[in-house]
Amino acid sequence: MNPKGICLAALSWLIIATGCTVSRTKPVASSSWVPKTAAQYLDYRASWWMEWNGASRDHGTFCISCHTALPYALARPALRPALAEQGLSANEQKLLDNVTKRVRLWNEVEPYYGDAGYGKGLESRGTEAVLNALILASYDSERGQLGVDTRNALQNMWASQQTAGDKAGAWPWLQFDNEPWEANDSIYYGACLAAIAVGVAPGNYVDSPEAQSGLKLLRDYLHRESAAQSTINRIFLLWASTKLPGLLTRKQQNAIIEEVLSRQQEDGGWRLASIAWRWRGWTVKSLLKVWLRADGTPLAHKSDGVATGLVTFVLEEAGVSSENVQLRRGLSWLTSNQNTAEGFWPATSINKRKSLTSDTGRFMSDAATAYAVLALTAQKGSAGSVAAVAAY
Repeated sequence: MNPKGICLAALSWLIIATGCTVSRTKPVASSSWVPKTAAQYLDYRASWWMEWNGASRDHGTFCISCHTALPYALARPALRPALAEQGLSANEQKLLDNVTKRVRLWNEVEPYYGDAGYGKGLESRGTEAVLNALILASYDSERGQLGVDTRNALQNMWASQQTAGDKAGAWPWLQFDNEPWEANDSIYYGACLAAIAVGVAPGNYVDSPEAQSGLKLLRDYLHRESAAQSTINRIFLLWASTKLPGLLTRKQQNAIIEEVLSRQQEDGGWRLASIAWRWRGWTVKSLLKVWLRADGTPLAHKSDGVATGLVTFVLEEAGVSSENVQLRRGLSWLTSNQNTAEGFWPATSINKRKSLTSDTGRFMSDAATAYAVLALTAQKGSAGSVAAVAAY
């Protein structure tokens, strides 16, 4: 049997074998979602993260994670109208104070992970520089004015950008072999976040002189490497294109939209494992990742909140019509899969099996809840979108 035949046979066996072992636990279903409990869950998890020893860093600060703190910062403001809130929640303010403090002490604070014992100093600096800029720029965009701390965060970001080699235009990014945001290809995800930060920064920052050199490198990198990316990285590229004018043509946006829609599952949702891996140049080992975690435990075949929340939100941002059947099915999946009592959307790690009741086992549910909130509160056909995409 040829290598491809062996792969297909192994895949068929895994589909049968894992189908009998996947957990069938279901969240409390509802025909609508509850913003209040979603906010309570996100606030609780943000509070836990900020007090957790594992997130603690020097100068009385904490690190920003791609699964809990960053999604919280992006999504929590979207819940204010439904909750009749007039300003920042206490945890939002605490998170912003933390980011601002680290920006002001940029030359004094230690990186998230130092070189001693980790060898991650450069990766930490690049990652944090992008995350700080994105969070502060997002909050400044609400008030329509670029603050001094945000401008400094953006300057730190540009200073951390790689300017030579095959990664020119991107940022060193934390890699712990953890999909989907700390993997070997997550440097592209980080570059997309940087593009979003520049695009949402108010005061016409995107056209400012200090942004032009780095922005050209960034655009070149995103274009040069786009074809080789996993679907989830291309989803972030699509999101970035709705914030950064001219990043993608309408035809390029439509190609990503078509790719994403083709991955929708029968239940209307999307599955993280099926969009996180690169399918180009696949091998037996890479193919097995779609069905097995690194620890050998089987991955669920069902849709999850991370993939479904992220995909539906970005499709909305890209101007896909609210009448699009596939988009409506995705939103329907979200409204019926919230655990309305506790507020979260369930999701599990695709790297290692963890208890969903443990604090670290909730990391992916944190991201799922934030992206679900963004999707369910999004304004259809955002003004920043290039693609009104009549075909969709």
